[in-house]
Amino acid sequence: MKKKYLILTKIFCLLFVSTVSAQQTGWQIAGNKIRTQWSDSVNPANPLPEYPRPQMVRTNWINLNGLWDYSIIPRDSLDTTIVIPAAFDGKILVPFPVESALSGVAKTVGKDSILWYRNVVTIPSKFSKQNILLHFGAVDWQCDVFVNGKRAGSHQGGFDPFSVDITPHLKKGTKQEIVVRVWDPTDDGPQPRGKQVKRPHGIWYTPVTGIWQTVWIEPVPKTYIASTWQTPEIDNQTVSVGAQLKNLLPTDRVSISIWDGAQKLAEKPLVGTGEVILPVPNAKLWSPDNPYLYDLKVSVTRNNKVIDTVRSYFAMRKMSIKPDANGVKRMLLNNEFVFQYGPLDQGWWPDGLYTAPTDAALRFDIEKTKELGFNMIRKHVKVEPARWYNYCDKLGILVWQDMPSGDLGATWESRPGIIGIGEDMERTEASETIYRREWEAIVRDLYNFPCIIVWTPFNEAWGQFKVEDITNWTLKMDSTRLVNSASGGNFYSNAQIMDIHIYPAPAMPSPELFGAKSALVLGEFGGLGYATENHTWQDKNNWGYQSYKSTDDLYKRYETFVKRIPPLIKRGLSAAVYTQTTDVEVEVNGFFTYDRKVLKMPADKLREIHSKLYDPTLVNMKAQERTTMK
Repeated sequence: MKKKYLILTKIFCLLFVSTVSAQQTGWQIAGNKIRTQWSDSVNPANPLPEYPRPQMVRTNWINLNGLWDYSIIPRDSLDTTIVIPAAFDGKILVPFPVESALSGVAKTVGKDSILWYRNVVTIPSKFSKQNILLHFGAVDWQCDVFVNGKRAGSHQGGFDPFSVDITPHLKKGTKQEIVVRVWDPTDDGPQPRGKQVKRPHGIWYTPVTGIWQTVWIEPVPKTYIASTWQTPEIDNQTVSVGAQLKNLLPTDRVSISIWDGAQKLAEKPLVGTGEVILPVPNAKLWSPDNPYLYDLKVSVTRNNKVIDTVRSYFAMRKMSIKPDANGVKRMLLNNEFVFQYGPLDQGWWPDGLYTAPTDAALRFDIEKTKELGFNMIRKHVKVEPARWYNYCDKLGILVWQDMPSGDLGATWESRPGIIGIGEDMERTEASETIYRREWEAIVRDLYNFPCIIVWTPFNEAWGQFKVEDITNWTLKMDSTRLVNSASGGNFYSNAQIMDIHIYPAPAMPSPELFGAKSALVLGEFGGLGYATENHTWQDKNNWGYQSYKSTDDLYKRYETFVKRIPPLIKRGLSAAVYTQTTDVEVEVNGFFTYDRKVLKMPADKLREIHSKLYDPTLVNMKAQERTTMK
């Protein structure tokens, strides 16, 4: 009884604080669309307060999320002059995109307008002898940053974090003005945009413009650690660690240590810009059944004094492809075949669009996916905040990471057992440059998250070009993961993975035609629709690939699909992806409703039928392969 009372008291306090803050600021959720259960927990004075970079942690930082000034003004047709507005339209809640309800604005910007932000921030005087880095988790799409009226930096890319050293632009005193200018053409431009369109319909959704991940300030010394990278080698029981450092002096000492809880396993100095190899004896391998993480610390010492330290983590895990006893290639985790089954996860929210209302909401989708008996998520044409991948690392979920699509134009056709009937497009030089820059940034920024095991450069030939080149380039950037060259798109001979999309019933590529060349996967199937009354984006004209009038009928149909998968696994299927985790706008084919308030099928029944897919006796791997791999 006491526990129940404490929980109710906590909920009341959260609601009270949110209500009072809203009343004091004048902010309120915009529009009349459905909302998640976390909307009422959003505090406009302190939204998303959690530390945003779990793979490189320092103690001192300042979260700049909250109410900023905003303005939407017509864009100069030539875009030759940039004049900071003298006045602003109102307040926007950062980091929720301007089109979202939680921004408090819910307005569309478009290619013919510019979105401006302004905020006056306080930088403590104790930071005065340090460099000040201004970090953006993500801003969609073209961004210019001004500090105290002076341009401090620019960035293009809607899905990768970036930083600006604003130290040269700071003025005397603690108050500093930050202004951000954003232009985003959505589907009127060639840039990666995922499912965003200016006229949402079907599988295409509301635009996302501007800041949509945490904005924060970090003080660092003149010499500091800019990034780290870590690569496990389970066969050798080692981990390779490197670091990028700024303004390192010849006499400075860089030390890297790895930890198993409170026990230091190894420590070595880093010389120059290379890497160090540290032993991980009796390594505990990371997997969905045992998501074990090791700690990592990188320090810079000058004259026997530590001047900078960051903490991180890594996991011992490996991805590879080997043939089974029938010569069909299989995707292996830690040298063992593990069938991968999970939902297509688009990461959209009815109240925040790209941005989860709270950190608890961000974690919810992953936890529920695991609870329903899945071991994998395909993150579909979107990149999530770093904390999302951190939760996948901790909870033990395999992740296939898509490149957000853009510049659509290739032709494509797919039917059971056949893939790649179509032609790639020819992108302009500018379009190709944008794609390469942003894909490279995404791979680099997500490299350290062990949950990611597959990179997917293209989906269904959406903007597919130079596939063999892009595949080889991606493998060169990261040879520790597999590359799914074109999920459901046009197939090329250098592809590690053969991936088809079939709706609604499951099928697989022909083992006889493709099994000796590539691992075989079903990258999308299902899409069974059920519109849950009072939990839909709109009252009518919602859709799924097949629609059902009762949850019983929905489950029965889904069960028949899952029962068809074990025979496919025996023939050579390595993985399957069901569409999808939640409803998204007018799509009602999710396990959960868009507001996450209703699970459409019984959790216990889903767990039970899914568990049968992981039976190791379904596949016979070659004995000699298993021996040599170990």
